[in-house]
Amino acid sequence: MDKYQSQVFKTSVLGEKMIVLCGPAANKFLFANGNKLVTVWWPSSVRQLLGKSLTNSNGDEAKLLRKMLYYFVSPDAFSKLYIKAMELSTQQHIKNHWQGKEELKVFPTVKLHTFDLACCIFMSLEDPNFISKLFNLFNIFLKGVISIALNFPGTTFYNAKRATNTIRKELLLIVKQRREAIEQKSDSPPQDLLSHLLLFPDENGKFMSELEVADNILMMIFAGHDTTSVTITLVMKYLAELPHVYENVLQEQKEISSSKGGREYLNWDDIQKMKYTWDVVSEVLRLTSPIFGSFKEVLVDFNYQGYIIPKGWKIYWNVPVTHMDPKLFPNAKNFDTSRFEGAGPTPFSYIPFGGGTRMCLGKEFARLEILVFIHNVVNDFRWKLLIPDEKISYDPMPTPIEGLPVLLLQSSNP
Repeated sequence: MDKYQSQVFKTSVLGEKMIVLCGPAANKFLFANGNKLVTVWWPSSVRQLLGKSLTNSNGDEAKLLRKMLYYFVSPDAFSKLYIKAMELSTQQHIKNHWQGKEELKVFPTVKLHTFDLACCIFMSLEDPNFISKLFNLFNIFLKGVISIALNFPGTTFYNAKRATNTIRKELLLIVKQRREAIEQKSDSPPQDLLSHLLLFPDENGKFMSELEVADNILMMIFAGHDTTSVTITLVMKYLAELPHVYENVLQEQKEISSSKGGREYLNWDDIQKMKYTWDVVSEVLRLTSPIFGSFKEVLVDFNYQGYIIPKGWKIYWNVPVTHMDPKLFPNAKNFDTSRFEGAGPTPFSYIPFGGGTRMCLGKEFARLEILVFIHNVVNDFRWKLLIPDEKISYDPMPTPIEGLPVLLLQSSNP
């Protein structure tokens, strides 16, 4: 987008004529006018694949859904329900897939972990064969989420739709089985997202249908593992490239471990102490955001910076252009965690989780998952990049083209 001098211009995205808005002023304007001048909009591929989930909801329906889902991704739920389960799962993953290995590819390994964790936290799934089956289907689904919605054999979208239909059937079966178990009161239901959605109505007393539950579980697994695995991979890339940053992260995590002693697990207070580590993650998200932006649809004609934007037009707001603006972030291509100290970046200039009425619902869940993983991996390992100049592919999220192969060393080794 460097070829465009204006932060407001017209282009075409996925066959749709679209206005592109960039910069803090545009972000503030769009976030402040959600459900007033603009509403969320997604390409046909997203709308068809994600069904009756929060992603495709607007207005009052979206507000009710967000309230229903929020408790499960709130700090209160973290401390009461699953911070220990998350760390146990992370430690088991490291034991099974990292310990005893000299080399591994970070991205596919971490992606399997974040998917497994999402299945465990959201649905209490434990069968590795079934999780592996879902994982393979989700990888096909992910390739077609943002694509031209051409539904005929051989296209990416066609394959993604078939995979999604299979996923939905499997999830519906799980939902039905859980509902029957709850109705029969055979055992106390697991304290997971699935039980929460089945047991609790919205504030109007309406319960979700089984299809709505399945679609929202599908959406949460999608949102809860894909961008997180990309972020963890990129954090590990930068930690390998910047030894002084790794040492600072290690020191912070060692201090937290030392303060606990024995085999005590992380708690919510420990997560809040990981300030430098989160600054590192924040700078990685600024330099290489997993999400390029989002889409809106114009509800009424309005004037923005002298441009009349008509009702019905689509808007694409862009994240990387703002994050890499040297006026907002001096020496923007350099890695510098001090940008997040004190008051931090200029308001509306740092937006990896969006903002306004559509702020990422799982922001704190992602933060917890990333920090728990980093805490455990840096306490156990150092690593060296086996392909130091490995290219990053954007399809649509930034991932190392070879999966980030690394040489593993014990943390105590230089």
